[in-house]
Amino acid sequence: MVKQSDIAVIGAGIGGYVAALRARQLGASVVLIERDRIGGVCLNWGCIPTKALLRSAEVLHLAQQAAKFGVTVGDVTLDWGAAQKRKEQVVERLTGGVRFLLEKAGVDVVAGTARFASPTELEVAANGEVTQVQASRFLIATGSRPAAPPVPGLSGAGVLNSDDVVNLADLPSSVLVIGGGPIGVEFATLFRACGVQVTLVEILSRVLPALDKDLGSQVERGLKRLKVDVLTGSRVTAVEQHGDRQAVLIETSSGQARAEVDKVIVAVGRQPNTEDVGLDAAGVELSKRCVKVDEHMQTTVPHIFALGDVTGGMLLAHLASEEGVVAAENALGHERAMRYDAVPSCVFSWPEVATVGLSEEQAAEKGYDVRVGRFPFRANGKALAHGDYEGLVKIVAEAEYGQVLGVHIVGPHASDLIQEATMALTLEATLDEFEATIHPHPTLTEAVAEAALAAQGRALQI
Repeated sequence: MVKQSDIAVIGAGIGGYVAALRARQLGASVVLIERDRIGGVCLNWGCIPTKALLRSAEVLHLAQQAAKFGVTVGDVTLDWGAAQKRKEQVVERLTGGVRFLLEKAGVDVVAGTARFASPTELEVAANGEVTQVQASRFLIATGSRPAAPPVPGLSGAGVLNSDDVVNLADLPSSVLVIGGGPIGVEFATLFRACGVQVTLVEILSRVLPALDKDLGSQVERGLKRLKVDVLTGSRVTAVEQHGDRQAVLIETSSGQARAEVDKVIVAVGRQPNTEDVGLDAAGVELSKRCVKVDEHMQTTVPHIFALGDVTGGMLLAHLASEEGVVAAENALGHERAMRYDAVPSCVFSWPEVATVGLSEEQAAEKGYDVRVGRFPFRANGKALAHGDYEGLVKIVAEAEYGQVLGVHIVGPHASDLIQEATMALTLEATLDEFEATIHPHPTLTEAVAEAALAAQGRALQI
């Protein structure tokens, strides 16, 4: 069978399916090829299922703390099976919604594994049959998969990657998480809140090492309040399976250590899916195993574009979605470049973390005369009323004109609060403009306004 279209998209993750929908809006015929599940990692194994499970953990935690709010409840327990069932319902509702949108838009969805046979043709294999897909433009959105460090024993049955974790049928009694980045911190938070004994091992000197140092230190304190055993400046050297338990050897700053747990979770990042796509047959060049693209998401082959995790950079679902829109528009002759200076990033730990723009360290490295303002949620009325007041808002600005370079939030609803800051960076706002914007009371947003005042040396509420 041969299919012909204006655009062929490889991969129906959040970047790929959004690109397909945008191309249809612009009048192009579209074939969308997916070898596994519509919605990709985000909807099936990443963003959505992890947040659904974290919400169950949050409800459990709140119920356990009910007496502090004057509410009397009986014994509170977690039904992990019911939490998993709810997670599946959320995932199916969203993936079903995406399937409906694609069908309604007239996108031709093809199940199978796509590989370039030439720069203008794909071969899609499924169930022993091959379909040829010919197009004038191609969008590569093959995503990424969990990475694993070269540690002996990580292939054992008791070792899980981030994709495996969300489908655990039973809750283990103890886990060791390798990696203190966003994925590792979220899993450590989830399992500890569910009553599991958790050890978190991070090779660098602090958790969330890629983020502003104030955020990492706050999150590390939060993990320790939950009684997570946090080992920074440490690395796992081997994993040995002893029956149904895992013996983990750890090299720490004070010497060798050993931990025995039910499961080991590997959360050290992801690697791009660039193998077996036939990129060499298409003439597409790679850079450090990622597809090389310019600001228009165009590869080294003019009619082939790429987007999302497969291009490297920040591995964020919302960024892949935006890149998908940009790629589709440029593939169809519209001139639009990506901006990466105002991309928000969130970590759903306790407390939550959200950041956009430059950290204090990054701004100083770029030569800015930096002005910093901080405001703690402990001084915010809404946070106190809700009983959730750990953390702060930190604003980084350049001193001469007060232009905001970055905003970093750790605390309640940080992932929601960051949008004001993202808009501000997009519009190149200054501290004066934050000050001139009236924030409603009592809300958490007042902490953002006060941080802007603090950067000018005149916070009013502290």
